[in-house]
Amino acid sequence: MIIQTDYYGEVEYSEEDLIHFPDGIFGFQDLKYYLPLCIDEENDFLTLMQSTEKQEISFVTIDPFILCPDYSPVLTPEELSCLKVSDSKELVYCVICVIRDNYLENTVNLKCPHVINPQTRTGIQVILEGSSYDFRRKIGSFPGIANPEDRSDGDADSQT
Repeated sequence: MIIQTDYYGEVEYSEEDLIHFPDGIFGFQDLKYYLPLCIDEENDFLTLMQSTEKQEISFVTIDPFILCPDYSPVLTPEELSCLKVSDSKELVYCVICVIRDNYLENTVNLKCPHVINPQTRTGIQVILEGSSYDFRRKIGSFPGIANPEDRSDGDADSQT
């Protein structure tokens, strides 16, 4: 199969490449199939989830453990059952990035991750009830992520 994407042009894929979200993604319940495309070939933690049913819809997602190593989502027994696993360690998590014109305002939604069973390529989006995770956490607020406004460890701007 072939899909025309905004970012990669024409992409060839097979049905086995798709992630199936039986209930869709919040706000896009009618779209069930997504093709994950690596944004950077050397780093697979940043992905474009491209809808195959509506080509103009795609989401930038990131592995939340890259930003927050102590991220510890707790799934309900029903969610684990839906994904056909007994242990959440068998699953892959990704969170949606909201990309803004001002990159300092880019955020991630840690409260509602996509949870994927890599064996069945089935996913769900969950709401982590009772957690303190944010819906809109600025990417620059994570420890270890460089804040471009902080120049304390770099060279001072020179004047001519």
